[in-house]
Amino acid sequence: MVKMGHRIVSFLPSATEILYELGAGDEVLAVTHECNYPAESKSKPRVIYSSFDPGRMSSKEIDKKVGELMNCGMDIYVLDEKVLREAKPDLIIAQGICEVCSPHTKEVNRAVSILESKPDVLVLDPKNLDDILENISEVGRKVGRQDAARKFVAGLQARICRIKETRKGALPKVVCIEWLDPLFTAGHWVPQMVEMAGGINGLSSTGEKSRRMELGEIESFDPDIIILMPCGFDVKRTIEEYGKLLEDKKWAKLRAVREGQVYAVNANEYFSKPGPRTIAGLEILAKIINPDTFRDIDIPRNSIQKLEPEG
Repeated sequence: MVKMGHRIVSFLPSATEILYELGAGDEVLAVTHECNYPAESKSKPRVIYSSFDPGRMSSKEIDKKVGELMNCGMDIYVLDEKVLREAKPDLIIAQGICEVCSPHTKEVNRAVSILESKPDVLVLDPKNLDDILENISEVGRKVGRQDAARKFVAGLQARICRIKETRKGALPKVVCIEWLDPLFTAGHWVPQMVEMAGGINGLSSTGEKSRRMELGEIESFDPDIIILMPCGFDVKRTIEEYGKLLEDKKWAKLRAVREGQVYAVNANEYFSKPGPRTIAGLEILAKIINPDTFRDIDIPRNSIQKLEPEG
């Protein structure tokens, strides 16, 4: 176990969030370029950054660039060796979920090889909400904050139970989309979240990795609700990308599209990162899937927007 006051480097935004929630923010000495929550984490030195600027690219261009880098064995993420050496971490927290979304095994191995004093490495690999809560407990044990983790997890579990025990009514068919061009299903913990919120998830299963899919799969499933949650995008960016989908006549003919049951959510904050705020994501889904039942539930501002049909 890492002793209080030791030096931690986070390769994972959700781990950074957990550390701050447990009161270990002062022990975090370096984070990734994507660590923006809580606000205090933005002042930490950046030990990891992207090898390209996705903010200036479309979904299709990002997908193509990532594919090119992976096929050529080139780096998606760049390690700042100077920042790493200055941090001299006793603990590095990273992820084993996806080599595209955050620094992965390669970056961790490189970091360990650079450091003279070898740090402890904690790899988080959640596949569902239960795993996410267990990750919080695991981080708490690692940094000597078991009591804080226990109380925090109990509060999150109570919010989950409220959703599960309150949901009622018809079970609408729901498709969650993690990338718009090309189309990708939303996998990992999202299918479980949909089911907890009272929906019938389509085209993916809990714990299953996100995968490329064809529009015909959505047509065949004929969802009542479509939720757009492109990995790393907020609502505004998602809506900007959505215009291209609307140009497809087959998309425009989908029943959910025609009936105005398409929603853009803030995936970057509440769905893409397997941290505590995925519980807010569950509440957002509940609000979409059972709006009357969860009329009074509070969700974050600017976390959701209903997209009205064209014309």
